[in-house]
Amino acid sequence: MTEPEEDFAAMFEASQRARRVTKGQIIDGTIVAIGEESALVDVGGKSEAAIDIAELKDDEGRVEVNVGDRIKAMVVSTAGELKLSRRLALGAATAGQLEDAFHSRLPVEGRVERVVKGGYEVRIARQRAFCPFSQIDVRGNRGPARQSSEGAEAAGHHDEGAEHIGRVYKFRIIEYKEGGRNIIVSRRALLEEEQQANAAEVRKSIVEGAVITGRVVSARDFGAFVDLGGGVQGLLHVSEMAWERVPDARQFVTLGDEITVKVLRVDADKQRISLGLKQLAADPWSRAAETYKAGQLRTGRITRVAEFGPFVELEPGIEGLVPLSESGVARDADVKKAFRVGDEISVAVLDVDAVARRIRLSVTGVQTMREADEMREYTDRTDGTTPEKFGSLADKLRDALKPRDRT
Repeated sequence: MTEPEEDFAAMFEASQRARRVTKGQIIDGTIVAIGEESALVDVGGKSEAAIDIAELKDDEGRVEVNVGDRIKAMVVSTAGELKLSRRLALGAATAGQLEDAFHSRLPVEGRVERVVKGGYEVRIARQRAFCPFSQIDVRGNRGPARQSSEGAEAAGHHDEGAEHIGRVYKFRIIEYKEGGRNIIVSRRALLEEEQQANAAEVRKSIVEGAVITGRVVSARDFGAFVDLGGGVQGLLHVSEMAWERVPDARQFVTLGDEITVKVLRVDADKQRISLGLKQLAADPWSRAAETYKAGQLRTGRITRVAEFGPFVELEPGIEGLVPLSESGVARDADVKKAFRVGDEISVAVLDVDAVARRIRLSVTGVQTMREADEMREYTDRTDGTTPEKFGSLADKLRDALKPRDRT
């Protein structure tokens, strides 16, 4: 390769390197040269970056690094040559550098010191900044619980929001006024940008049938919204939470819960994702035909009462209906007064249709079955002198329990 070709290759590599890094990124490099105003840093890939010599001096103005030393710095510019800042990376930025970071929208590092009215005091280098409660996280934060006594701010360390105290985060300066005496920062802005960058990758993994772990970010009576990563959310409808009836999603999941769900449907046009939880457990109706047989006596709990009869839960996810004609309640009586939600009752199984997910039950049949069982026991104890008489009666009782014509 000729010298011009080598120069071109080096320039091309440097330009590619510049494209691979972004403003605000923290990178490692090696000092390769130190001048009066700036130093050169080898950041790999045959690429070098410049850093102001002031960034490499201690408090007494002495250069504290040598050629060959490794440093960590933040990328502050990718236009043309790479430019670095060591102080921004170390959280030791000057007021002027913070103002530059504000105008260029570069992230800065700060430590959450304490709770103040409306938010948090954040220490950035030697400067104090303010972060509103709503800007500390993507979920927002209402701050510590309000208290009437003096010193509520100190007590807030033990309340909601105290989890951030003492933490070191990256922030974006969203307001810079009065020469740095009034600085407002946001951590949420950076987190949301990161989420948006990750959202496209996350969506690739969200396909129908996929099983994904997410976090509950909102719970309503009709369902819960689950963050699947990168800010992408799906709806877990209350009807898809469990095989049994769930009256209110908030009784089943709690804000912040990590749950594993199955992707049921993805509507890319409307950006809607439907999730299911019960699909990860066995469907109780798949074994209903083997578990429940006509003629069995069962105990269940009344879950709801309709005008045509009460519904009885035989096990979680399996409900049967007691038709009004099998309830023992007169047609002109109030069935809702006769059966109370939550009560346990004994029922007889009349017939099972597992495909249609229906079980027909009887309350009046319970006594009939018990009488039939008593009659069988009695006839079994006899010497068989009157089998025809009792056998005929037993047959009549059994006939009474046969599935009735629904017409």
